[in-house]
Amino acid sequence: MTIIEKMGAKAKKAARGLAVCTAKREAALKMAAQALLDSSDEILAANEKDIVLAEKNNMPASFIDRLSLNHSRVESMSSAILEVAAENNPVGRIIEETTRPNGLKIEKISVPLGVIGIIFEARPNVTSDAAALCIKAGNAVILRGGKEAYNSNRAITDILAKAFKSAGLPDNSIQLIDDLSRESAAEMMNLTDYLDVLIPRGGAGLINFVKQNSKVPIIETGVGNCHVYVDEFADVDMAASIIFNAKTSRPSVCNSIETVLVHEKIAKIALPKIKARLDEKQVEIRACEKTARIISGTISAVESDWLEEFLSYTVAVKVIEDIDEAINHIAKYSSGHSEAIITENSDNSEKFVAAVDSAAVYVNASTRFTDGGEFGLGAEIGISTQKLHARGPMGLRELTSYKYIIHGNGQIR
Repeated sequence: MTIIEKMGAKAKKAARGLAVCTAKREAALKMAAQALLDSSDEILAANEKDIVLAEKNNMPASFIDRLSLNHSRVESMSSAILEVAAENNPVGRIIEETTRPNGLKIEKISVPLGVIGIIFEARPNVTSDAAALCIKAGNAVILRGGKEAYNSNRAITDILAKAFKSAGLPDNSIQLIDDLSRESAAEMMNLTDYLDVLIPRGGAGLINFVKQNSKVPIIETGVGNCHVYVDEFADVDMAASIIFNAKTSRPSVCNSIETVLVHEKIAKIALPKIKARLDEKQVEIRACEKTARIISGTISAVESDWLEEFLSYTVAVKVIEDIDEAINHIAKYSSGHSEAIITENSDNSEKFVAAVDSAAVYVNASTRFTDGGEFGLGAEIGISTQKLHARGPMGLRELTSYKYIIHGNGQIR
């Protein structure tokens, strides 16, 4: 057995124990949250090693910011674990129940997925977030972070594992893969005997790599090429406000918009107002030819811009003929995350929400609300852009499956 196979076998054993210790899971998370606070100096010392290496490798400032921890961020990580601990137990819910004519009582109940593997990139807080969500839902977890955050991830994992063990959870409920080679990633993606599901969290490159190579079932998360369509019946001031928020409030996240589509009948009125708001944050506009004829100071858009998840103060803008062209554009280029229509016409809004096949579709609201907390679902492990098993914010319930329990009194068939 390889090291990773042994980790898988240990996780499988741990998952059986986690499934039946509901009260201990909540207590363990509370202990883990306090342990992070008590060990914050240790975590920050490990994080400093990662930052020094990142600066030595000339990583961009935005990357280093995502990588960096401080006492405030450690406190936020601890608070996030406590929030998960306080949520309702997602395991053991009766989803459906019925009694058959022969007297059999059939219950469909929620159960843990089992062993969850998570491959992620530079944010060290993913380690604690993912661990808390998986444990709360009764799952063992095997983590594989990016090499840039290895020291931070190792410190956090060791602290969490110690707290979980002290609280009486099975050994190896949480494990971190130390080998960060491409070969170890490939082995993890082939760990079908032990992993029940694999979740990639990161940029498009990572997600596509896992999607194309994993034999373990995956839940695709994260990539957000999101759109706002300004309909001919839009309130222009509302459109400008929503676009400003959806693009600039936090451009580096997956629910920020990357493309604005504007109906040609309203473009001459809407585009100057939209640009005036975007200019407040010096947003670069990649414009189609029609857009460039209406507003100045833009850059000519190329085909790849419609596919791009900029994650920055850059947005692509296109003038389109009608709602059908908007829907077709989104169908061709969207990643299936979040889209919005701005309109006062109910027929058009109904057509848009019916035809656009994304996880979240908005009418007259910012895409920035695609978030487990904002939806009232609690903490999430990511936004699923696929259809099977989970779609949209992946909270605790999405980290469970179900099984049927049948009670009888001697029935035979």
